[in-house]
Amino acid sequence: MLPIAILSIACAAHAADARTALAPLRHQIEDSDYRATGQIVRVDAQGNRVSYAISVKGLWFRGAMHLLVDAAPPAGVAASGKGERVRILMEMRPGGEDSIRIFRPRETAPTVLPFNEWNQSLWGTALSYEDLFEPQYFWPGQTILRTAVFGAHRCNVLKSTPGPSDLTHYAEVQTWLDETIGYPVYAQKVTKEGGIEKEFTYYGLRQSSGVWSATQVEAKIRGRPGSTFLIIKRGSAKAHLGINDFQSEQISQFEDRP
Repeated sequence: MLPIAILSIACAAHAADARTALAPLRHQIEDSDYRATGQIVRVDAQGNRVSYAISVKGLWFRGAMHLLVDAAPPAGVAASGKGERVRILMEMRPGGEDSIRIFRPRETAPTVLPFNEWNQSLWGTALSYEDLFEPQYFWPGQTILRTAVFGAHRCNVLKSTPGPSDLTHYAEVQTWLDETIGYPVYAQKVTKEGGIEKEFTYYGLRQSSGVWSATQVEAKIRGRPGSTFLIIKRGSAKAHLGINDFQSEQISQFEDRP
């Protein structure tokens, strides 16, 4: 019984450490009020690049994270009919009940994206819909596996696993959180089906108005050529957004490009 008791104490300590390590990041998410503009860039095995212009709004209200992504393909892709401008509204609630809705020009109502399509690739990139709103930090299974050095950062390696009510196509996510600022510098995600591994590397960490962010995130699928870059060119950490910014009537107006 003694080894079991020692193991139980160790697991409880790791869980407590995980809550402490996650506290700054969860607080930042629950205090979200930001906007940003930039690009999602797909780079193929030959180095060819295709860029999608994006703008992002994020606001926490009514106990949920609301994220609005406005994306437009390059002129050549749009003219060929192989891509169109879309707006993606995501709502993430701790404990599950997440949702994704797609708004398109000339459509009177958004399309609810069914859960079995959340793992679809965005425009052939390494990013899926689910990768945009990062629910893993609110999953019930949180454990610090070890400390490790990643580049110039000393990190807590956090393992996150979903509960039965969490809508996700991932079996687990391991995140390297900088010990000092509590912000991710690297992450590995493993899918439930096929055990596909995705890698995310965060570059250009900066703090604005007390909020940490990365200016660039690289996403790669292990074993596959090419990569994807999410590049933020400008934005505001305190954007003074309101509930109206996330209302369907407002989102459905497509007069301007992002």
